[in-house]
Amino acid sequence: MSLDLDAIRADFPILSTQVNGRPLVYLDNGASAQKPQVVIDAISRAYAGEYANVHRGLHHLSNLATENYERVRGIIARFLGVSHEDEVIFTSGSTEAINLVSYAWAAPRLQPGDEILLSVLEHHANIVPWHFLRERQGVVLRWVEPEPDGSLPAEKVLAAVGPRTRLIAVTHMSNVTGTIVDVGAIARGTDVPVLVDGSQAAVHMPVDVAALGCDFYCITGHKLYGPSGSGAIWIRRERQAEMRPFLGGGDMIREVTREAVSYADPPLRFEAGTPGIVNQIGLGVALEYLMGIGMARIAAHEAEIGAYARERLGALNWLSVQGNAAEKGAIFSMTMEGAHAHDIATILDKRGIAVRAGTHCAMPLMQFYGIPASARASFALYNTRAEVDALVEGLSFCRELFG
Repeated sequence: MSLDLDAIRADFPILSTQVNGRPLVYLDNGASAQKPQVVIDAISRAYAGEYANVHRGLHHLSNLATENYERVRGIIARFLGVSHEDEVIFTSGSTEAINLVSYAWAAPRLQPGDEILLSVLEHHANIVPWHFLRERQGVVLRWVEPEPDGSLPAEKVLAAVGPRTRLIAVTHMSNVTGTIVDVGAIARGTDVPVLVDGSQAAVHMPVDVAALGCDFYCITGHKLYGPSGSGAIWIRRERQAEMRPFLGGGDMIREVTREAVSYADPPLRFEAGTPGIVNQIGLGVALEYLMGIGMARIAAHEAEIGAYARERLGALNWLSVQGNAAEKGAIFSMTMEGAHAHDIATILDKRGIAVRAGTHCAMPLMQFYGIPASARASFALYNTRAEVDALVEGLSFCRELFG
């Protein structure tokens, strides 16, 4: 059953905004998605009448806040298709999540000359933490390039695994090209631990982490229609047992003396300090909103919008779209001869169209394509065919100005 787009768009108050006298066409979802009213209401309600610090408070408000906060762990487990809530660790987003794995799991285990396998599709959040290990411990980074169409075949990744490969860190969906990577085939094809950056993929399609067979899977709340500063990483129990604590402070300890410290069991062992309580509560509401619609229905809608956008953009012979893999999400990175990406984004903004311009935290991929930057239009569950048409009309206007 197709989505009731009018009803869904009514759930997002910001979509009624006018920008420069025109209706907002929000196509910057790859950077951050807008928030439905139920999330906004949940945040307001939490601060207005249900807020206190969580864990060990004993008083009514602390117990209520703890219950609301901790139930999100189960919501995330259900969203990702995993059975054990204690394998879900709260983070501020995928950047913190991947740094957690780098510091807590990889750093104590990897020796000089050990290798981490990365793809050129990766976001900087899945690159820079591994460069830290290269700089500090002599770890070697091995790179797998995508095919000319932007695809990344699993067999190409697996062929790059060597005797000293200790981790494969790969995106599930490129934030630049929308390329969908068969991370399940990668994980099933090797005994090497696999970390999957699910920041984009989990937004656009159903994810069954248990079926994928990976070891680490992270998500970012602000892309999932939730608050900034929210997120989580699923870590297989066997990998958690191999990890040392990352941040030290309250909540992650069992006992502290002058001579020693003992640590709480996971997941609290990896969640030091006062958390983003209300942010995580908002994320839980956002995920329930998505599951209420149905991720399969969302994926079908976005596939239809993506196919229409691919057809319309592909007909513009003066526009170059980076990445045209058969399996891709509704994310389009583009360049126009004679116009810088920043110019394109600025002109589109004058017409009420929000796109992203720059390197999209993916400089190695920009280098692969031989471009300094691109303009990116990224679609979401609330976008329409009419907004694709508005984008094409805006790009055609840019062409008139710079052609």
